[in-house]
Amino acid sequence: MIAILLIMAIWAGLFYAVLMDEVYDNIDDGLKNQKIEIIREAYNNSAIIDQNKVFGINQFRILPSQDHKDLDKNVFSREFIYMPYDEEEEPYRILKTGFYSQDGLPYLLEIRTSTVEEDDFLINLAISLSILYLVIIISIIIINQVVLTRIWKPFKEILRNLSAYRFAESSPYTYKNTQVMEFDELNLRIEEMLHKNQLVFLSQKKFIENASHELQTPLAITIGKLDLLLQDPTLQESQINKLAEAKQGLHRMVKLNKSLLMLSRIENDQYKEIEKVNFNQLLQQLVVDFEDILQFKNIQLSLKEDDTFVVDFNHDLALILISNLLRNAIRYNKDPGEIDIHISKNEIIIANQSSSEALNPDYIFERFYKGNQDPQANGLGLSIVQSILLKYPNLSLDYSYVAGKHYFRIKNT
Repeated sequence: MIAILLIMAIWAGLFYAVLMDEVYDNIDDGLKNQKIEIIREAYNNSAIIDQNKVFGINQFRILPSQDHKDLDKNVFSREFIYMPYDEEEEPYRILKTGFYSQDGLPYLLEIRTSTVEEDDFLINLAISLSILYLVIIISIIIINQVVLTRIWKPFKEILRNLSAYRFAESSPYTYKNTQVMEFDELNLRIEEMLHKNQLVFLSQKKFIENASHELQTPLAITIGKLDLLLQDPTLQESQINKLAEAKQGLHRMVKLNKSLLMLSRIENDQYKEIEKVNFNQLLQQLVVDFEDILQFKNIQLSLKEDDTFVVDFNHDLALILISNLLRNAIRYNKDPGEIDIHISKNEIIIANQSSSEALNPDYIFERFYKGNQDPQANGLGLSIVQSILLKYPNLSLDYSYVAGKHYFRIKNT
């Protein structure tokens, strides 16, 4: 719209200049023709010279002049002269020239004629162009709505298909011929790209699953052999300590392997069964399961239920979600410490005391982020929680740090 306005303004200026030049050219031609007729009549009838000393009805006057070589040269000018009818000064076009009478005496001839009222003309031109501008803009809007909407309909269909496509699902990318060469070419290239990416995705998925399963057996065998070796009475204390450290490292590897395998399964949508899950019952069950750990760590847990938190969820994922949050609250608590759980209809709050400062909310859900806390942790607990909630857009997880406590809120929006 701005571009059209600028183009029309430039065009209007050029149009006005060309139009006025053509008007003045036609007026000047008329004045020159009138000059010829007056000089011819003055040559034949010298009385005209004495009768037209001032401008009158005929709009010309003849005055005595000095003889010079450019006497008969045409000189045009534009002057404002008062008009009684309009009671204002209006522009006139004036031709000044000279001639010799039949007696050979030089005379000055001035002829004037009223020209177009340029101010009014300019205003009318601006009004006309404004109306034209509005008509053009309204026409463009109508064309956009009626024509371009139909033209871009296949493109919007492509966007919808891309938004609905998921690598984890077996259904291929589908499209219809659009009868538009560029969109058909785009669809073809998208289909080829997605097919290649699907193959890569399936290959990576298979590799991760196979690698995780294959690692479980040698890790279990190694841990078993270390257990047998630790029972050897001939070992020295220093050797036993080193073997215990090695075993602890292997256990960490087992946990890491299981966590990565779980992340892979979550992201590959392998937990598809949905049912009504009562999170109150899940929390009550987990509190009982963690009772021994809570007593060992000297942590006091408080569970407050104002209402029932029930959502459509996969039961296994719900158990993993709450279990990870509780383990996180226990692992990074004080000794003695507290955990407060508050359940309402649309929110679950899990708060725990901690000797550490606030975590960075921009990074806590990233994989392997551990901050300055337990170095033995693998940094995947909260990442698993976030991956689960990403599968359920109606649920969100917020983190905050208030008065020495870490707050994790699960909200049902």
